[in-house]
Amino acid sequence: MSDPDDALTDRRVLVVEDDPTVLEVATTYLESAGYLVSQATDGIAAIRAVQKREPDLVVLDRMLPGIDGLEVCRRIRAEHHTPVLMLTALGSTDNRIDGLEAGADDYLTKPFSPRELALRVRSILRRTIDETTPEAPFDLGEFHLDAAARIAKKRGTALALSTREFDLLAFLLKHPRQAFSRDALLRAVWGWDFGDLSTITVTVRRLREKIEDDPANPTTLATVWGVGYRLDVEPDA
Repeated sequence: MSDPDDALTDRRVLVVEDDPTVLEVATTYLESAGYLVSQATDGIAAIRAVQKREPDLVVLDRMLPGIDGLEVCRRIRAEHHTPVLMLTALGSTDNRIDGLEAGADDYLTKPFSPRELALRVRSILRRTIDETTPEAPFDLGEFHLDAAARIAKKRGTALALSTREFDLLAFLLKHPRQAFSRDALLRAVWGWDFGDLSTITVTVRRLREKIEDDPANPTTLATVWGVGYRLDVEPDA
């Protein structure tokens, strides 16, 4: 049986960082992990690099000269499905949430371990590759999910989802009418044994904006008070 990580070899990662030391360390470690790494040192160069040749993942520093990382992330997300891992030296919960709200799929707080960076990159990329035996597409209520092609639709219209938003929706579609705690979702969808639970809260909020008719009064992705969240979709909806 082939190693699933073999499919990650030669994936293209763009590292956007204006600190030469951090840029060198991140590049060296990711290259040693088998990725093809390109670099940008400011926001404008990052946007141009993505437009010229869309990478498989962007490692994006929040504090950049010219255009900051939050705006770069928003512009990438507006036109591409490229996963974004944001680096931030700002450790407060609000600052981490800002990155997720801008569309980042994950974040890592500086100073960080290069090994943790590589693990986070692998975790995100592994969810974007086709498995040897891809899952068959299926319909549930108003939704259509093609996990292998990473396409989700509602009422026939494709949903513009980030990597984590897609992963969360796909998981919930496979487990309709089941309530999951944020801890359980962090393990099942993110693959983390522990982490900042606000990551789940923000991703749920962003997903609701894309699948609910009225995100302020959600009827599909419901909050189960004292537990977590549940996808209320019936097969015959």
